[in-house]
Formats: sequence, C-alpha cells, structure tokens
Amino acid sequence: MFELRHLAALAAVADEGSFGRAAARLGYTQSTVSQQIAALEKTAGGALFDRPGGPNAVRITPLGAVVLAHGRELLAKAEAMTAAVDRFQAGDSRIDIGTFQSVSSTLLPPIIRRLRDEHPGCDLRLVEAELDQPEVGDLDLLFFDGRPGGGTEYRKLLDDRYVLVARQGDFPAGPVRLKQLDGLPLVAYPPICDQGRMENALQNKGIRPTIVFRTAGNEALLSMVRAGLGAALMPLLAARGAGAFNPGLVADGNHSGAAAYLAGDQELLTVHELRPALPPREIFLLWKAGRTQSPLARRAIEVSVAIAADTTSALDSACPSDD
Repeated sequence: MFELRHLAALAAVADEGSFGRAAARLGYTQSTVSQQIAALEKTAGGALFDRPGGPNAVRITPLGAVVLAHGRELLAKAEAMTAAVDRFQAGDSRIDIGTFQSVSSTLLPPIIRRLRDEHPGCDLRLVEAELDQPEVGDLDLLFFDGRPGGGTEYRKLLDDRYVLVARQGDFPAGPVRLKQLDGLPLVAYPPICDQGRMENALQNKGIRPTIVFRTAGNEALLSMVRAGLGAALMPLLAARGAGAFNPGLVADGNHSGAAAYLAGDQELLTVHELRPALPPREIFLLWKAGRTQSPLARRAIEVSVAIAADTTSALDSACPSDD
C-alpha cells in the first residue's frame, strides 16, 4: 500500500534532485528519506530513481514517473481534504434548519447574520412549514412551537405569551379579561400547532369566541383585524413579526397593559395583555437524539439561545406584562 508520507518524500526528491536537499525541505534526516524511498520502491516493485552518485543529481526512472504523477494527485487530494476538514471544524459547513413564520421573521434574521459574520463560508439552508408534530427528519435543527417529541434533544428558547390585538378604540386601555372574549368575533390561525391547545384552554374556562376567519398568515390575520372583521389572539412574537407593533414605541409612554402602534398609514392597533393570562406558546429548538452535530450546528444552538434571550427582553420592554 502506498503511504502519503512516502509519496511526499518521492515528490521532494524529484523536485530537489537529491536526497539531502529533500531531507532538508521535509525536516527529516537523509537516512529517513532514503528509508522512505526504499519502502516505496518495494511497494512499487522496482527502482524509482537512478542514483549516479557523487554530485550528480538523481534521476527519476520511468516507473518513478508513473508513481510520481499519481502520487502528486493523491497528495493534492489529501491536502484539499485537510483544508476542507479545517474549514468544517472552523464552522464553514452546511446546516439545514426547519422554521415557522414568526421565527422566520423575528429570531432567524439576527441568528443568520451572526452566523454569517462569524463564518462567511457557511452554507445555511432553511425550510419553513407549520407543523402540528415535530418532524426533524434529515434537518440539523428544527424550531418548533410545542413540546418536543420522542427521539429528539432540545433547548427551550422562550415562552411566547398570548395577547389580544384589536383596533384602537375597540377595548379600553389596559388588560382585557378573558371573559370578555366569550362570543367575541375573532380571526384566528388554523387549529393546529399551539393554536389548538390555546383554544382548548379557553373552552376549558367556558369561553367560546366566534371564529369568523382562519388563516395561516400573520399579515393576513392583522389585515382582517384592521378591516374590523374581528380581534386576534396572537403570540406576542407573531404579532411583532407581522408588524402589529414596533418594539420600543409604546403609545403615550405608558405601560398600562395595552400598547398602541401605527405601521405607516395603516389602522392603529392596540396590543392588550390578557387577565388571567393564557398558558404561553413554548418555542423550542430541536435536533435528532444521538446525532453527532457539526461545530456550525452547535454554534447555531448557542446563538439561537442568546438571540431568544435578547428578543424576550425586547418584547418585555415594549409590551410589559404587568405581572
């Protein structure tokens, strides 16, 4: 079997024309180079160099030329593989991430920016879907708004509390009592993911809003609120991602539990806390249990946890819960 270190010695002797200069280039003793060439000649089954002796340069034999040509290709491939492994270990690799719309519009952009700044050569692939059950499959990481299933490992990122989004003037400033939602016209998401659990929580309290429209789109939901079709119960992260409010711009500078915001020339909306609060939507980052993660995937988890903490602080500042 041909060994790379023997092929490297062959290339050095051919380039330098002597065993002594090849040894100096490689940082070996001349006897070590001679031993490596001898081992290579034994494997190849013949002499690889003519050795005229004295000051004359050694000359590669026809067999040596064949071995050298293929040996240089193997050495180049080994060098390329080493470089690729080094880039992989440094984070310049590919990861596939599953996401859903409110994460795509809020958490993921700063996560991606930080990863791309740290690892300009990384390859990030995103797949967006609204999943009722966590399906990691071949994904490296999956953002999911519900309790993780079996066969996964996870980090909890944040509790995303529910708020009521309505047109300005539809409700007095301040928190809205849950009993006020009974019979109230609501625009809502399809009853999958955490929406179904939230609606069950309302029914268990004897509260049954009137669902007048369902859509999976955050922006469509808010458009119908602005049009006056109904109010919306939304996770705060989804409301922010859809432009229901601008964190940092609280109407009238008060933290009374209802914050009013204006997006361009659109209808002014109010964001109300609920009393008592509904159980929050939990957002997790999942990956398949037992799967060896790349350095980039491990770093993506760390960055996601940090960004989620920053986002939670920003949401709490913009729309305090008054707990």
